[in-house]
Order: sequence, then C-alpha cells, then structure tokens
Amino acid sequence: MIVNNELVTWSDKFSCGVKLIDDQHKQLVELVNEMFNHVTGNDLQEHNYFNRVINDAVSYVKTHFATEEKLMLATKFEGYAEHKKEHETFILEVVENIKDYEAGKRLTLSSFTRFLKDWVLSHIALMDKKYFEYFRKIATRKDDGRLSISAEDIKSTN
Repeated sequence: MIVNNELVTWSDKFSCGVKLIDDQHKQLVELVNEMFNHVTGNDLQEHNYFNRVINDAVSYVKTHFATEEKLMLATKFEGYAEHKKEHETFILEVVENIKDYEAGKRLTLSSFTRFLKDWVLSHIALMDKKYFEYFRKIATRKDDGRLSISAEDIKSTN
C-alpha cells in the first residue's frame, strides 16, 4: 500500500485564475490521487485498474492540453509553440510508458503514477506559470474579483 505522502493536495499556488483551467488542473490532481489510491501491491489488481483507466486518463489530458492551447492561440500568447511542444513530448512519453507497462517491463502503477504526478506538478509550476502571468496581465477583473479575458483584452495585446 502507498504512503499518503504521494497524494497531492490542491493549493492556490497551482491556480491561474481562469476557472476552466483551474478546474481541469484540479481534475488532473484528482486523477493522480485516484491512481495512487489503487496502488495495492497486487500486480493483477493494479494491472486491471490500469487497463480500465488509462485510455480515459490520456483522453482527459489531451482535452486539457487542447483547452490550454486554444486559449493561448486566442490570446496570442508568445510561448504557444514551446508550450505545445512540451505537451506533445509528454504525450509521447506517456504512450511509451503505457507500452512498457503493458509489455510487463519494469514499470509499476506506482512508478507510472509518480511520473504523472511529477510531470503535472512541474508543468503547472514552470510552463503553465508563464501563461498564467500573461493571462493576468491582459485580463480584466470582474466585479466579483474573477479574471475574464475579453476580445478587447486580446486586441490590446497587439
């Protein structure tokens, strides 16, 4: 059984202020925690769980990346190409890890989930932070304190 220190607790330091992105990042953290909660030490149970969830997990990650990329393009974020390349590299790494896991190579549910956790947290902290800061610069603050990026905000970036 895993030690609880692998689980991730959502923190405002991961927040970008854009509700859609924050909600998706929270879902990614929940996904990682859910995967850690299924690390039992029983290879058969772990393998069956992995087979049930991995396609949905990859699909969700791709949806999240597409959302981020769409917002970056819409707001003319200069770091878009670099960010997209990071996403593509990650997807390739995940696919390779999945192939290794399915082939019975020395990859466990625990190590695969740790890889996801480390990548997601470092990506949010380093890469995503760049567009967080950009969005905050161009966004308009609504009366309730939330940030909103309007067509006017985007025009003013030119």
